[in-house]
Amino acid sequence: MASIVDDILPAAGHPADDPVVKPPERAAAVLNARWYVLGVTMLIYTVSIADRYVFSQVQEQIRLELGLTDFGIGVLGGVSLGLFYVTMGIPLSWIADRKSRRNLLVFALGAWSVATTLCGLSRTYWQLLCARIGVGVGEAGGTPPCTAIVADYFPIDLRPMAMAIFALGAPIGAWVGADFAGQIAHAYGWRAAFLALGVPGVVLAAVVRFTVREPLRGQTDAVAPGAAPSMGATLRYLWSQKSAMHLLMSGGVTCFWGWGLMWFTAPFLERTYLIDEARAGSITGPVHLIMGIGSSLAAAWLLNKHWCRNPRIICRLLGWLVALSTVPSIMVYATHSLTLATVGLWLFVPAIYLYIGPTMALLQNVAPANMRATFVAISLLIANIFNLVIVPAGIGWLSNHFAGSGPNTAASLRAALLFLAPVGFWGAFHYFMAARSIEADQQRAVGTC
Repeated sequence: MASIVDDILPAAGHPADDPVVKPPERAAAVLNARWYVLGVTMLIYTVSIADRYVFSQVQEQIRLELGLTDFGIGVLGGVSLGLFYVTMGIPLSWIADRKSRRNLLVFALGAWSVATTLCGLSRTYWQLLCARIGVGVGEAGGTPPCTAIVADYFPIDLRPMAMAIFALGAPIGAWVGADFAGQIAHAYGWRAAFLALGVPGVVLAAVVRFTVREPLRGQTDAVAPGAAPSMGATLRYLWSQKSAMHLLMSGGVTCFWGWGLMWFTAPFLERTYLIDEARAGSITGPVHLIMGIGSSLAAAWLLNKHWCRNPRIICRLLGWLVALSTVPSIMVYATHSLTLATVGLWLFVPAIYLYIGPTMALLQNVAPANMRATFVAISLLIANIFNLVIVPAGIGWLSNHFAGSGPNTAASLRAALLFLAPVGFWGAFHYFMAARSIEADQQRAVGTC
């Protein structure tokens, strides 16, 4: 089956001004292909988030069934996935910067979807551990090629808006993994939740294979990308871009703060207010869906305004957003009122979505086209070492520590989460620092600011 964009965009290595396609027809066709591919990559991101975070929604069921502590469930659900996610991210992104990103996506999406299905078929600790490792390996090949493809469909001034729309996959995926999966787990058990999420990903992989075509690298940039550099050259270039280093840290620390808190929010609500996983999902799910989508769309609308396309302005807006949202994040875990905790979630959760798209776009814009997948993979490596390795094990260990010789309780988990909540201020600091040099770095990378 031919791609639906076969006659729209030039294949990699072919000139963009193919005489077979007339310019007016080409302009309309490229516009249609651009939005179609953005929609498909957003769905891939949705599946990725849902498959990754369904574990956090049902982890209390798994913990009780397998007789684990908070530290043990953190290692099983987060560290097992995170270690292999960050380990495989760099080599897979290296491949993406040199080979077909579309084909890598098809393989990765199919692999982690099958692994998610195997989570639902697991009967022992070790079976579930191996399946979660498979999810981590597959997902490592998802986001870097997705964002690199989107960057080649959208010109530099539209990339923040496009990435904000791409980031809609995060709230939709989190809602699916929280509310939808929570209801299924409550009715049919935690294994059914994994099965319900794994199969659709395999279907989406087939859709990508037969309807999406690889774009020409750097086709919307003012600077030609040239041959793909070595990993060492890429890392040296990254180090020389001061704003890129701060963007890596701001995105990583913000993910550490926000998504780290959300990793343990469901069990915190269940223990503190004596509710089940379906009720916890009904509290967090709508917050993810409504405020997550709302904040992502607001970011897309705002970043499409001419006055807001300046990268320095974007960095400063993100810094203030994260700093102000840190206050209600502390309130969520400090209060003993479910009403106040819910209000705090509605105020705090939008920030963990709004930063994703703009940060990815800013990072793409300070990277040449032949380094973009690697830049994104490095950002994901930092974010997920924080979020999937340090947080699940670290918060679990702290909860065990505060529980002493007794069982893990709401009080022990509350104390652990209150150590993490103020970290948002650290993430905001790096956004303000990135604003100082991002215009010069962007000019150097893509030839315009």
